[in-house]
Amino acid sequence: MAGRLYVVATPIGNLGDMSPRAVEVLRGVSVIAAEDTRHSAPLLRHFAIATPMVALHEHNERQQAEKLVARLHAGEAIALISDAGTPLLSDPGYHLVRAAHLAGARVIPVPGASALIAALSASGLPTDRFSFEGFLPAKATARRARLTDVQADPRTLIFYEAPHRIVAALDDMAQIFGAGREAVLARELTKLYETIRVAPLGELAEWVRHDGDQQKGELVVLVRGAESRSSDALNEESRRVLSLLLAALPLKQAVALAAEITGEKRNRLYDQAVKIKAVTSDE
Repeated sequence: MAGRLYVVATPIGNLGDMSPRAVEVLRGVSVIAAEDTRHSAPLLRHFAIATPMVALHEHNERQQAEKLVARLHAGEAIALISDAGTPLLSDPGYHLVRAAHLAGARVIPVPGASALIAALSASGLPTDRFSFEGFLPAKATARRARLTDVQADPRTLIFYEAPHRIVAALDDMAQIFGAGREAVLARELTKLYETIRVAPLGELAEWVRHDGDQQKGELVVLVRGAESRSSDALNEESRRVLSLLLAALPLKQAVALAAEITGEKRNRLYDQAVKIKAVTSDE
């Protein structure tokens, strides 16, 4: 009889998010396949889990999957965990789970923490349709090409990003999506320095650029989906009101007041305000 592969979610920060079922499963299996055994060892010690571990990461997953599937064929129970959160979501595990299915083993999810779902639930952005894009490419040209591909997607977009690339990524998003597109930075979720900031992309990029603390830790960026093209342009009266206000007020105040007066959405007003400022500064 084929064995069982448990796909087990672990905390993304706060150890209180570890479920009793996850602890029970990890104690009961024959072996735990962990993304980084050194990283997972303190978690297992905290919950008094003595089950042996084997490493399963992006560099050895195909070879390790063969060995683990052989153990499943022998009837063993195996658990798969990542460094944090739910395995396979921008983490290793796909090849093992796929191989387990093909081998006829039972694949059993043990749900729990997920940074992308936690961020989405607290973002205030639409949750009915969303697209998880994972990590953007590290190189600027490839990153901008990927962002251009999803520029017109109407769904909420969710990205993971590395701390040393967050400023460049936000700058590219502001340029390609528009500085006024609403976005959210969710940082260090469930941890001591948890931060959730909602702002237009241009403002968010400037905030992160000038606050080094926001360039640290685990980062999730969420961006509101694109509006239909028919509603992109401001009408003449809204542009006139915005221009008058910009002549007397800082950008953020002008946009907020223009939104109250005209009823236009702030993100479109913000985009137009950035363009007006750019033109006037060149004159």
